[in-house]
Amino acid sequence: MIIRERPSGLKLFLLLRGSVLPRILPTLLVNIAVATFVTWSHGDLWDLKITLTTIPFTLIGLPIAIFLGFRNNSAYDRFWEGRKLWGELVLRCRNLARQCSGLIDYPEPLRDANGMQDARVRMVRRAIAYVQALRDHLRSQPTAPTVASLLLPAEYEAMQRAANKPDFLMLEMGADLQRCLREQRIEPCLAANLDSTLSAMTAAGASCERIKNTPIPYSYTLLLHRTAYIYCFLLPFGLVDSIGFMTPFVVAIVAYTFFGLDALGDELEEPFGLEPNDLPLDAICRAIEIDLLCALRAEQVPPPLQAVDYCLT
Repeated sequence: MIIRERPSGLKLFLLLRGSVLPRILPTLLVNIAVATFVTWSHGDLWDLKITLTTIPFTLIGLPIAIFLGFRNNSAYDRFWEGRKLWGELVLRCRNLARQCSGLIDYPEPLRDANGMQDARVRMVRRAIAYVQALRDHLRSQPTAPTVASLLLPAEYEAMQRAANKPDFLMLEMGADLQRCLREQRIEPCLAANLDSTLSAMTAAGASCERIKNTPIPYSYTLLLHRTAYIYCFLLPFGLVDSIGFMTPFVVAIVAYTFFGLDALGDELEEPFGLEPNDLPLDAICRAIEIDLLCALRAEQVPPPLQAVDYCLT
């Protein structure tokens, strides 16, 4: 995610970090080159004069703009839903730490120094492992090595063999809650509250998987890609007879808008990736880790992640 103040003046047109321009620049340059050639030849292709008026471009331009806007709204809805789900995870993880501390009965207060034999410590540390494993699962990348330090060795090895690592950790959470009930460390009515928190964390993870595994229909995206490209590459033939040498400039502005909206929709459609405009899952996971380690009164708490070159991952 790009974190920076909104620029003003000339700087607004010179910024590249966070802009979609680097992504669309090759296509945009080819489009401008075609517009320049059409302007130089005045629409003549060898001995054939290609004559187009602005009427068909007016008729088709408005629907393309509407459909691009609709697709971008759909993509942003996915982005915003993903952010709300991770906000829900932050809330539920904090609630889990509070409930483990206040509802599960142990002689000593909740502290990281109690060790992994304390079910409360295991569950809170496993919650940190859960969000990190979920982040890596959504990004289709190997689980971060730091997860190993949050789990028992046998549990970590079993997790590595699991097809769905976040779900495996939630099953382990349920098993620990069952042990606490069996050992009478928590009242059944209070255990239901804690189980509700675990269910909400599982639901948030499953909803993120739904967003990742259900993209916007490909045929719809392909139709917009094709139509926008055809429109922008034919546009010089419809403008050259009316605006002359200004054709490449007007085409550049229109193509930047259409290609940019198209590329931005592609980025927002998958909010859990590593693109500059994707959700800062690393930073959210670190925030959860800080909160839960503070709840454990751990001696070493990592600092919050900071944006690097205005980009927070």
